[in-house]
Amino acid sequence: MAVRADPVHLTPQAMRAWMQRLLNRAERVGATGEIPVAAVLLDEAGRCIGHGSNRRECLNDPLGHAELMALRQGAWLLGDWRMNHCTLLVTLEPCPMCAGALVQARVGQVIFAARDSKRGGLGSTINLAEHQSAHHHMRVVSGVLEEQASALLAGWFRQRRRNLRGNEEAQSQTN
Repeated sequence: MAVRADPVHLTPQAMRAWMQRLLNRAERVGATGEIPVAAVLLDEAGRCIGHGSNRRECLNDPLGHAELMALRQGAWLLGDWRMNHCTLLVTLEPCPMCAGALVQARVGQVIFAARDSKRGGLGSTINLAEHQSAHHHMRVVSGVLEEQASALLAGWFRQRRRNLRGNEEAQSQTN
């Protein structure tokens, strides 16, 4: 097996530029009815080898998370499931399922925008990257364009609640 390099070192400006691209993608995804989350997987040279957005609703797939989509593509392109040299950027802190997959894939670095205080798997509710059971520890960077990502998610969920209330009211009037 070839020796892999360390994950790419991204400057703060590069992190923000990638995250802005992901937020733009997440906004488009949110317009389709999916939770607005997008991810990209970079190799040690900073090249995109995988990307994804949430697809649970359109695929009826409980595993349709942005991070898992990006990991699948990256593994396919690399021809390897070991990603020590890779960096994953994502607009929302990975949930425990995705954080576990990142540990299993041995991703070298994860960079995320908004914290998830209810389901965050990399520090907010549990930190699987540092858990005693983890056989691999990755570097985690949080808070890149956090305010923008949090506002996007909060706005999306607010609109979703309005739509649900409107549908319930319309249905009760027809009964």
